[in-house]
Amino acid sequence: MSWTGFKKVVSRATTVALQTTGSIEKTVDKDFQQEEARFRNFESKVERLHRESKGYIDSIRAMTLAQQRIAETLRELYPDNDPKCESYTKTVENLNKEITELDSVYRTTVLNPVGKLIGVFPEFNDTIKKRDRKVLDYDKTKSTLRKIIESRDTADPAKLKRAEAEAETAKNVYDEINGLLISEIPKLIDLRVDYLNPSFEAMVKSQLKFNEIAYQGLESVQRDFGGSGRGGLDDDVSRIDREVEGQVENVLMRMRELTICGAR
Repeated sequence: MSWTGFKKVVSRATTVALQTTGSIEKTVDKDFQQEEARFRNFESKVERLHRESKGYIDSIRAMTLAQQRIAETLRELYPDNDPKCESYTKTVENLNKEITELDSVYRTTVLNPVGKLIGVFPEFNDTIKKRDRKVLDYDKTKSTLRKIIESRDTADPAKLKRAEAEAETAKNVYDEINGLLISEIPKLIDLRVDYLNPSFEAMVKSQLKFNEIAYQGLESVQRDFGGSGRGGLDDDVSRIDREVEGQVENVLMRMRELTICGAR
């Protein structure tokens, strides 16, 4: 940091301290405060969207990995070449291939665009920080000018003129960057739907394709169970639950009839 830069940092820190004690009036722009709050809210939600979108693809990967492990364990438990296990294993393998392809497309069409939107935020944040510095410069020069006028220290016209010029320059710089932010933040936020729509659609299509493949594969596995009486997704869930519970209890009863169980 240069000596000039260091002096500015010290000067601004002093101004903040004096504003805290009320010695220097603080410029407050409610329009800017409102737009900054909207920007912070927008920034937070987009970052959350990126995290949750990434969490989705990570969860799908974890799910298919768990399915693979289940398939491997079932093949060890069931007789060799059991059609249900073989069919389930094949379905899981297909899903694993699909998630590999989905991952690449999903990152290109969903995660990367949202990430690029997040990449715009630092520019706005840097401008907001610059605005905060410039408003301190403006408040200081404004305070200095007011003190000169109130103290009637106008014997030196050059001093007064210099203070007026510094205050005017600081005001113009502040007004320009403040006005820019008030104008540009709404434009950025208004573009959100047009920007996110393609990624939103791509995400829905990716989920639809994956779920269709999963449904078709698992429906095929279900048919291997033969006369279970259970159909597709339109079946009544509570009825299926009762059927499974009944079948499990029936097998458990047969297990309890084993000699070892009966000896306890």
